Parts: sequence; C-alpha cells; structure tokens
Amino acid sequence: MHKKVLVRDLLKEKQAELTAAERKLSAVLLDDQLLTGLQSINRLAELAEVSSPTIVRLARKLGFDGYSDMQDAIRGEIGARMKKPLAKLETPSDSSDHMVSRFIQAVSGNVNRTLERLDLAEFDDVAALLSDPSHRLFLLGGRITRSNAHYFFNHLQIIRPQVTLLDSSPSAWPQSLLDMDAGAVLIVFDIRRYEKELEKLADLAVKQGATIVLFTDAWGSPIEKHARHCFRAMVEVPSSWDSTLAINFLIEALVADVQSRSSDQSAERIAALEQMIGESRIFRSN
Repeated sequence: MHKKVLVRDLLKEKQAELTAAERKLSAVLLDDQLLTGLQSINRLAELAEVSSPTIVRLARKLGFDGYSDMQDAIRGEIGARMKKPLAKLETPSDSSDHMVSRFIQAVSGNVNRTLERLDLAEFDDVAALLSDPSHRLFLLGGRITRSNAHYFFNHLQIIRPQVTLLDSSPSAWPQSLLDMDAGAVLIVFDIRRYEKELEKLADLAVKQGATIVLFTDAWGSPIEKHARHCFRAMVEVPSSWDSTLAINFLIEALVADVQSRSSDQSAERIAALEQMIGESRIFRSN
C-alpha cells in the first residue's frame, strides 16, 4: 500500500495501465476531488456506471489491498487537504527545540521536497511562456497567497510589458476576462482551503482561450483540471497557517530565468524605470 503518494497522483500516473472501465471510474473520482470515493462500493459503482469488481481491481492496481484500504487513504487525503487552522494546533509537538529551529527545519524540508517533485522541463516551459512578450500575463492569488501573486507581479512588470495584477474583488474580474484570449496567461495561486471563486475564474479564462499556470500545495487545488502547467509546493509548518516560502522560492527562480531569457528588454525597462524614479524624486538619493 502507498503511504506517501496521493491517490489523486496514483490515478493520473496509472492511466496507461487502466482498462476502459477503470479509466471511466478514475475520471469520476478525479472530477469530484475523490469525494465519490467516500461512498459505499455499490453506490460508487452506480455513480460511475461500472461493476463492483472493477472498483476492487482499480484499488489493487494502485497498490491497495482493496476498496476499503483505498477509502482509508482517500479519507486521510481529503482530511489533510481540508485541514483548518485550529485543527493544526491540535497536533502536539514532542520537540523541545525553539520555535525558530523547528520552523527552519520545516521550511527547509518543504523547499527540498518541492524541488524533488519539480519537473524541470515544465519549469523551462513556463519560463519560456512568461518571457514571451506576445503573451499578456494576468496574476491572482487567494486570501493567503495574494502576497505571492503581488510579489511575482512586481518583478514581472519590471522585466516585461503587459502584466496585470487582478483586483481581489470577483466583481471586477469580468472586465479582465474580456482581454483574455488565446495569447493570455493566467497565473493563479491557490492552496488549501481552496477558493471556489478562483476555480470559477480559471474555468472562464480557459473558455476564453487563456493558458493557466497554477501554484498550489501538495494536495492540489481543484484548478489543476484547468491548468496547462502546475507547480505543487510543500506548505506544512508548525503553525496554524501554511507557509508559502516554497512557493516563493519557485517564484524567485522563475523571475531569474524569465529575466535571463529577455535580458535586453528587461535592461531597457529597468533603465527607463530608474530614470522615471529619479525624475519623480519618489525615493531619497544617497
């Protein structure tokens, strides 16, 4: 039985090995964020229009002893994905180390595990996409990840033109959707507890022809089904809140790569920006 690999990831990885009926069942599970996997075997068979033995065979192909074993993994996965801030405080720590030491250890582990899972080819594809000035970029984060979106925006708008940070209010999104077409890229940040408004925006953007680049956590935002590119980062730390430092690591690496790919253009923009800052006298000179 798989202890660390998520059921959602197993379903995606094993697609080529599945029969038509098993792929049909897999699609039902993935489309509903695994929630249908909490149903009884007979009810799941009815919902997916497959036989009960098909469900058992799928569970075993994923490495589980049977459906009940897979259900236990699904419960744990959903529970971790939906964990609330107060629930995180209920987990006792047997460590006598200082909080700073514990936090450093957790964050370092998050960054290392994020890098272990990082697809470098996909990273390169995203860097190339974001450095292409023919693509207009739009960015948006959720309640916790808004600062990540703003940080990425601040750097990208210096490097290249046509970069827009969307308003946090959903009522303002329709105007931006009007400008999203096949040349647009929507960069979305969404970690647990996932936000339905962001998922709806991603769905509408894809219908407009836009490409979605998603930054999410280890369990994966529902927006993954709309995203062409997805980066999963580790977020758990000894706190009520998740840490986005691993996400910011990816952001800074992408900023460096995008700038290196468009060094001439970015140099011109930075020089022009410095001139404007000097003329406006916004900052004190040394």
